[in-house]
Amino acid sequence: MKVATDPWFSRQDAGDGIWHVSEPYVDAFARCNIWIVPGSKQVLVVDTGMGLVSLREAEAPLFDRPVTAVATHYHFDHVGSLHEFPVRLAHRAGAALLADSRSIGGALHRRGFHPLMWQAFLDAGYALSRDDLLTALPYAGYDIDSYSVEPCAPTRVLEEGDVVDIGDRAFEVLHLPGHSPDSIGLYDAERGILFSGDAVYDGPLLDGGQDGDLDRYVATMERLRTLPVQAVHGGHEASFGRERLVELCDRYIARASARG
Repeated sequence: MKVATDPWFSRQDAGDGIWHVSEPYVDAFARCNIWIVPGSKQVLVVDTGMGLVSLREAEAPLFDRPVTAVATHYHFDHVGSLHEFPVRLAHRAGAALLADSRSIGGALHRRGFHPLMWQAFLDAGYALSRDDLLTALPYAGYDIDSYSVEPCAPTRVLEEGDVVDIGDRAFEVLHLPGHSPDSIGLYDAERGILFSGDAVYDGPLLDGGQDGDLDRYVATMERLRTLPVQAVHGGHEASFGRERLVELCDRYIARASARG
């Protein structure tokens, strides 16, 4: 496999004072959206990617004041660099999992996943035509089979209704289980902005494996479709507005009903 020649991270202005950071050399399946929101007192980081290259060092120009890093859930593609930040927030249901690399799991090659899990990805609608989840190595000699996420236990445990305040804007914690038991969203009601993690995004949604809970996911979707949002910034894929949110929620609810 070739070695990355361009910077590992790509950053774009997402509007509303939000930066979108991604890892273009990571397969779209595992390419997490990283959201950075500089506030008047603190910088909010929502999810931290794969952890193959230091996020804190790469995006240092944005971290000119204290940083609060939030994990929308414990899955490996969202918490790879979480350990780099001294202030780490996550839902109570994921706290113990984040303290153990084995519980976080994850891999960069098909052989690192159980065959039934890989099949679940395909059944959900992902086109995984490659066995590798990288299109380039972060540096020469990197061994993809050595991949593991550093333990990153939260320094503050979140519950439904908690508030993450960064000075000039505040985000309410919404517990949104179904994809995983600890899934949360961060909702800025004043601006109508929701960081939804993997609870909802504009792509194939995963509700299988040991983490998935169909009934709780339906309840989450019923809740989300009532939110008066203007912009949803998900854990993967492109951002969207309220009309698309309702479409995605209704589609999932109908699919879940058909599965019975």
